[in-house]
Formats: sequence, C-alpha cells, structure tokens
Amino acid sequence: MIETAPDTDRMIKFSPPGTPVMGRVNRLGLWTLYMKEVRRFFKVQMQTVWAPAITTMLFLVIFTIAMGRGDRIILGVNFATFVAPGLIVMGMMQNAFANGSFSLLGGKIQGTIIDYLMPPLSNFELLVGLVGASVTRAVFVGSAVALAMMLYPDVSLAMHHPWAVAWFGLMGAIMLSLLGVLTSIWAEKFDHNAAVTNFVVAPLSLLSGTFYVIDNLSPFFQSVSRLNPFFYVISGFRFGFLGQSDIGDTNMAVLHGALGLGALNVVLGLATYLVLRSGWKLRS
Repeated sequence: MIETAPDTDRMIKFSPPGTPVMGRVNRLGLWTLYMKEVRRFFKVQMQTVWAPAITTMLFLVIFTIAMGRGDRIILGVNFATFVAPGLIVMGMMQNAFANGSFSLLGGKIQGTIIDYLMPPLSNFELLVGLVGASVTRAVFVGSAVALAMMLYPDVSLAMHHPWAVAWFGLMGAIMLSLLGVLTSIWAEKFDHNAAVTNFVVAPLSLLSGTFYVIDNLSPFFQSVSRLNPFFYVISGFRFGFLGQSDIGDTNMAVLHGALGLGALNVVLGLATYLVLRSGWKLRS
C-alpha cells in the first residue's frame, strides 16, 4: 500500500483559539446590514423612489404655473430653473429622513429589533449602515427627480460648481438620515414618526427658501431663515447649479455655510451615536 502525504495547500486552516476572526471593523457585517436596508426600500421602489419623484414634479408644475408666468427671473434664471435644484435636494432630504426613521422603529413595533442588536456589529457600524442606506435612497430619489426635470420645458440643470452639488446634497442627506435614526430610537409608534415629519421636517423644508429668495422677506424673518439648517442645504445646492446663492454676496459665504453644515453633522452624528450606545428605548 502506498501512502500519500496530505495536500497541505488544501487543508482548512483555523485561527488559534482566542484569536479574533474579525478585524477592527466588521466589513462583512456592515456590508450585509447596508445591503439589507437598500434592498428593503428598493424592493418597493415605486413607493420609495419613483413616487417621491412624481410628487416633486407636481410641486414644480404647480408653482411654475402659479408663480412663473411672465418669464419671471430670479437670480438671473427663469423661475423653473431657479426652483428645480431646491426641489431635488428637498426630495433627497425628506426621503433620507423617511428611510432612517423606519428601520429601528419598524423593528421595535414588529418585534424584530433583536435582528439589529444581536449581530456582531458595533454601535458605530450599526449607525453607519443605517445612515449609508438612507443616503443611498436619497441619491436614488435625487437622480430620479433630476431625470424627470430634464424633460420639463425651460428647466436647465447645467452645473457651475459640481463640488457644491455633491457636498450640500451629501450633507443634507446625512443630516436628515441622522435625524431619522434619532427619531426611530425615540419613537414608540408610527404616529410619533409622523409627528416629526409633519411638524419638523416638512415646515423646515418648505420654509427654507425652496420657492423664493430670503431677500424678499422682512429683516426679522431673514434672520429666522438663517437659523434654519435646511436653508443652507437648499441654497448651497442651488449655488452648485446656478453659480449664485442667497446665502451671501460672495463665494466665501457659501464655503462658510458648507463648513457649518459639516460641523453640524459631526455634532449630530456624535449625539446619535451616544444615544444609540446608551440603548435608550432599544434595550430597556
């Protein structure tokens, strides 16, 4: 009988006992969570992507007919071109919030919250996965809205500053995603979620200069508008397309707004992480 040596190259090698299998970041787990959340909203894309695009287009049609007659010019362009960027990023922010505010709340109501808390994911990885999926939905919605608006007469989406489009769109989506996750942690039923949507997100979106420039307001309400972070997202995003903004008279003012949004998201992200790590209304 001839004995053959085992093929050591094909032998399964296991890590010694006590040696961590995962690195500092659970990449596979994070990617799995992210894809789960993306597939969840993409499975019903007619409701989560295309329906918001149609709703936003209706805003454009109605306000263009009501306020855009007589070739009205704002910031050097016609009304339809002026309002289009604001509607795009408004749709992105609202849907980023809708996605971020559902996952943990749905888990609490359906009794599946353990599926988020039990896997070997850190609180930071859980937060990144949820926010990443919400930002992805925002990008899908923004792309769908932009595609539809390209077909609308008299709308030009030529970009003067692509960096501003990318930065303010991303900052707006992240801000609302984090706010959505915070709402999802706090809420105990869908009515709580709807209350934040109706009394916080919707008013701040509509009163942020989407359909007007704040120079038309009285000095008091101009000051109030400048306290609204949604105003900087929408005006900065519009600046990327038109090359002009009502944030300030210089490009430096837009840059300050961009840095301010970045700082706000860092603070909001840290607050969300600390609340998530505490387990408040999740593990108790």
